[in-house]
Amino acid sequence: MPLSKFSLEKTVFSDIDSVFEIFSNYENYQSLVPQHFSSVRVRSVRGSVAVVEEHINFGNEELVIMAKHVSKSPISHKVFVIGGDIKGSYFKQQFVGVPEGTKVLVDAEIKVGRLELKEKLFGSGRHAKHYDRIIDDFVKLCKKD
Repeated sequence: MPLSKFSLEKTVFSDIDSVFEIFSNYENYQSLVPQHFSSVRVRSVRGSVAVVEEHINFGNEELVIMAKHVSKSPISHKVFVIGGDIKGSYFKQQFVGVPEGTKVLVDAEIKVGRLELKEKLFGSGRHAKHYDRIIDDFVKLCKKD
């Protein structure tokens, strides 16, 4: 199964609690960043773990996934794809307070089973660029006015 690992780092000029709240607010992704999440249905929640059905606009592709969100306030939000188009993938976000605000560290691995989807997502490093755009839009939501 083709896969790709990458890391991203962003500095947000906002406090760690506010940044964590935006990034881990999976139940409102559809209203927060509708350009990336066309549908979100929370299937179950138990403590800090939730199973969520998501339709993600990733580049020019709509991915349908079942994701397990695991949050540890305010330091981490992890998303494990347990079903769908990129089953076996993960996106781990870590939040670190720094003097200028919050550093967001992302480690990701995307697995794709279908060859045609692999070519559309991974050609010329597109997978990291697509996810970077999603992260940038979350960062914009976190900035203080």
